[in-house]
Amino acid sequence: MKLSAHYTRTSIYITLTVLLTGAVIYFFAINYIAQQQLDQGLQQQLIEAEEYVRSSNHDPQQYDLDKDHAVFIRTNEQELQKRFFDTTYFNPKEQRKEAGRAVEDLVKLKDTNYKVVITISRAGQKYLIEVITIITLALLTGLLLVLFITNKYMLNGLWKPFQLTLKEIKQFNIADVDQFKGKPSKVEEFAELNEAIREMSLRVTHDYLNLKQFTENASHEMMTPLAVVTTKLDTLIQDETLNAEQLAQITDIYSSINKSSRLNQSLLLLAKLENKLITDEVPINLEVVLSEKMLQFQELMQTKDLSFKPNLQPKQVLASKYLIDILLNNLFSNAIRHNNPGGVIIIELNREQLSIKNTGANHSLNEQLIFERFQKGKESQGTGLGLTLVKNICQHYGYTIHYNYESGWHTFMLIF
Repeated sequence: MKLSAHYTRTSIYITLTVLLTGAVIYFFAINYIAQQQLDQGLQQQLIEAEEYVRSSNHDPQQYDLDKDHAVFIRTNEQELQKRFFDTTYFNPKEQRKEAGRAVEDLVKLKDTNYKVVITISRAGQKYLIEVITIITLALLTGLLLVLFITNKYMLNGLWKPFQLTLKEIKQFNIADVDQFKGKPSKVEEFAELNEAIREMSLRVTHDYLNLKQFTENASHEMMTPLAVVTTKLDTLIQDETLNAEQLAQITDIYSSINKSSRLNQSLLLLAKLENKLITDEVPINLEVVLSEKMLQFQELMQTKDLSFKPNLQPKQVLASKYLIDILLNNLFSNAIRHNNPGGVIIIELNREQLSIKNTGANHSLNEQLIFERFQKGKESQGTGLGLTLVKNICQHYGYTIHYNYESGWHTFMLIF
């Protein structure tokens, strides 16, 4: 959910709570004030009734004293607590009962006591409260509607510079010449955010260029002496005056130099992958590349009497030929190197995944360490970076690589 939606929902909840609470308080306050006014009117009528009884000096029941509102009842009670209460009132004009408010008190005439009950209608008060309630609810609804429209449209306008900044960040490419500029904004916080992002992009670009230059220089400076040493060793091996022991030592040195060269290339490639320095991408028909790889590794397969069982469907990916070649080389080499003599390699490709399954050791590999750097078997002659490169290349293109073992079969599954 977007921030504007969160803000709108929260503000509406808070406003609705405050307004409803205020409406309830307002309703009871109006009701209390109206009731107090009715009680004051009843009190005034009660005073007038008492004065009438005392001044007439006759039984009040013998006189017509608006009996619809005032009732005099002879009683033997000597004391009566005056009280106001709600009751029903018969309206003679409307010929119906209505809600009313009454007062009850004791009036003395010589030696006789009368209980007087005066009732007046509450219909006018009730109608007034209903009108006030309807007006309040209408105002509440209108206020919520205005608040919703204001938050929906005005806040979207206020957040537009942020949306533009976010869009530019998503489109930012560290390898591009154009740097992050940010959209001008009158909002101080957005302007400050744009400035901070611009400065950060400059630092990141500067570090990227320095790393790129270091990687290129390191690759060149390290490969040159290794190539010189390899050439010298090639010449030295061809010397017929060397005895068997000297030739064996030179062969060990030659093997170590080759391993160092491969290790150097692998580490430099990992640095390029982690810093996204490889950006050349072309459409690649993966089923064609896999068929070519099976031909390339055919000779190595024959040395261990291995066989391929392919099941390839058309699949095209957008990637670097160089990286796809390294990925497949490492997966094929791993399946061949760790296979049993006379074993099988099953290659399956469809639109969703690539699976390379091979026979091998009757135990599972450590799934948590298998893709880590320099994790290899004791008898392995590799650099220990093959599967690490596979994992990093997959991460570079958003693929997922999984390892699974079941009944003597080791499977590496690449999900596009």
